Amino acid sequence: MQPRRLLLLAIPLCLLLVAAGAGLLYAQLEGAERGIAPIDSTSNFEVLGVQVDVSAENAERARVAGWRQAQREGWRMLWSRTTGRPITQAPNLSESVLNTIVSGIVIESEQIGPTRYIARLGVLFDRARTGQMLGVAGLVRRSAPVLVIPIMTTGAAAYSFEMRNEWQRAWAEFRTVQTPIDYVRTSGTGVDPLLLNVAQSRRRGRGWWRMILDQYGAADLVIAEVEIRRAFPGGPARGIFTARFGPDGQILGRFTLSAADSAGLRTMLDEGVRRMDMVYRRALDAGLLQPDPSLVIIEPAVQREIEEAEPEAEPEETAPTPTGAVQSFSIQVETPDAAAVQTAEVSVSRASGVNSAITTSLALGGTSVMRVTYSGDAAALQAALRAQGWQVQVVGGNTLRISR
Repeated sequence: MQPRRLLLLAIPLCLLLVAAGAGLLYAQLEGAERGIAPIDSTSNFEVLGVQVDVSAENAERARVAGWRQAQREGWRMLWSRTTGRPITQAPNLSESVLNTIVSGIVIESEQIGPTRYIARLGVLFDRARTGQMLGVAGLVRRSAPVLVIPIMTTGAAAYSFEMRNEWQRAWAEFRTVQTPIDYVRTSGTGVDPLLLNVAQSRRRGRGWWRMILDQYGAADLVIAEVEIRRAFPGGPARGIFTARFGPDGQILGRFTLSAADSAGLRTMLDEGVRRMDMVYRRALDAGLLQPDPSLVIIEPAVQREIEEAEPEAEPEETAPTPTGAVQSFSIQVETPDAAAVQTAEVSVSRASGVNSAITTSLALGGTSVMRVTYSGDAAALQAALRAQGWQVQVVGGNTLRISR
């Protein structure tokens, strides 16, 4: 009887273990404490670190006066940074003009008293309106789109999108309007924790990376790592930041920042993102951020056929009209101004086999996206665009990037 009793007790225990395993798998896919949506900063100029100290009749008026002063100081700082001239030579704009070009105020820190307002603020300027006054249309050079995987190590635990963390938040709130790096930032929801986790960042196999990068519309990836070392819980902390590039984890730079206590940890991570962006900028200028050809989905044999066929074509002849099923493609192109948008649409629409070319995502001073319907495959479309004088780069799947 004793073995039979043990068997009867073992059956419910096995059922409980199966239920616990199912709950663990469900917890890996679902969870309220996961995911931070990246902010959209493609339409703003940003000026940070504007110090204000204003007194007024009451706290509300002091705060309004402080924000107005931040607008004036932010405009002068932006003008000086863009033109390279002394800040004292910046033109004076009226309050009404500043109100039309300022799109938001970022509160970095503030102290509000009964009649006094002391704060450190950031000012966001509308790119389209402010760019006309500054005489610039925006950034001209842009990198290929790179997928960002932020990895944070605290103690003996390393995690990326497996759980919501301050390092992920710092990257989500980083404003990318004034950087030439085309970051592809994810929210960390859905399948992101399963595809973009710490284990995946350590893998070097190209096959799986090709599918992941194609899904997120990126040409390569950057791995932003930070290791937090604390003297004691709640005390001073030191962050060791490492900027990596590509599936092989090539180290492009490493630096260290410190925080006096837990309250300063968030500021340290925000500064770490800005410093890491500077590392990637220098790598772009040095030619180190070139996409890995092994991550391109297009078959090497097809690419060789395209390259060998180009010299045989006569310069004065246009590419032959292809025949095949109509497909839809996304084409990324740099558009510093409105004229560049129109020129790109006309040139692409004239390519042999193109049925329509419509700009679906407009970004003056950045990278716009055209939706193109084409009678043929991707290889034929590349040849047709090259015949129009474009340089063509395969981003992934049916996404191409063109430049002169």
